[in-house]
Amino acid sequence: MNIVFMGTPEFAVPSLNALIAAGFKPSMVVTRPDLPRGRGQKVDITPVKAVSLAHNIPLLQPGSVKDPAFVSALSKMEIDIMVVVAYRILPEAVYSLARKGAFNLHGSLLPAFRGAAPIHRAVMAGVKETGVTTFFLKKEVDTGDVILRASTLVGANETAGDVYERLMYLGADLVVQTVRMIKQGPVPTLRQDDRLVSPAPKIFPDDCYVDWTKPAQVVHNFIRGLSPFPGARTMLDGKLLKLYRSEVVADNHASYAPGTILINTGKLLVACGTGMISLIEVQLEGRKRLPASAFLAGKTDFVGSCLVPRPSKGA
Repeated sequence: MNIVFMGTPEFAVPSLNALIAAGFKPSMVVTRPDLPRGRGQKVDITPVKAVSLAHNIPLLQPGSVKDPAFVSALSKMEIDIMVVVAYRILPEAVYSLARKGAFNLHGSLLPAFRGAAPIHRAVMAGVKETGVTTFFLKKEVDTGDVILRASTLVGANETAGDVYERLMYLGADLVVQTVRMIKQGPVPTLRQDDRLVSPAPKIFPDDCYVDWTKPAQVVHNFIRGLSPFPGARTMLDGKLLKLYRSEVVADNHASYAPGTILINTGKLLVACGTGMISLIEVQLEGRKRLPASAFLAGKTDFVGSCLVPRPSKGA
């Protein structure tokens, strides 16, 4: 089997490792170009490239998936299966080169949460179950016929990072199963029901500010859905405060204005539109990420003040 694997971040690494362990070592790996990162602009390789180099797998790093030289290189490979995990949106000229099919691993139970941020959006929506899906690629993004799904429960206080870790490995198993099915063929598939579609658009920094007028449960889901990255945020005394973990401590408390900070038995509490949450882990601008108890140590002067949803204009 001539397999090409396409992926970039950590999420794709277990899938590539699982294929190699199962005897489906790709003949080619495709990943994003190396990029300079950090203050020193040190060139950093992608997690998928690191695996490729460790296993001596040939590598392509096109700047654009529409580059004629890239398409030409793939067209000469007589590809059987193309496996895509957290890479880019591929043009038909690329994915149609796979003779037995090109499939993608998506971090949701499609057609729920189609888009760039399925794990974040699912947790932000407060779902109790999510999962991973493999599907054959087609022109419209995330709309192809479903091959396999695998689900997992989502705990009430789990973060997107917690779910991400679990789905990486659940997805790796699904990728291997899908390759086996395609190899044996024919592959039974299920058409997605467009009536059940929900969007999962990319998350930008301006999307991350907490609206304290929302109910406590909604605010809690928002915080955990953005943790650990990019992080929910609010403003405290003109400084950015990132929020990483929280819990709902009251459902219907309405005695304080939304955003009001309180302390009770060592807990950092914030009033919401209805109810109240306890902040468990926070990071003030210019400081380390801390448990709320450490953040509170010797500092109570902000009690009774209100967190501001976002920076004022011109700030």
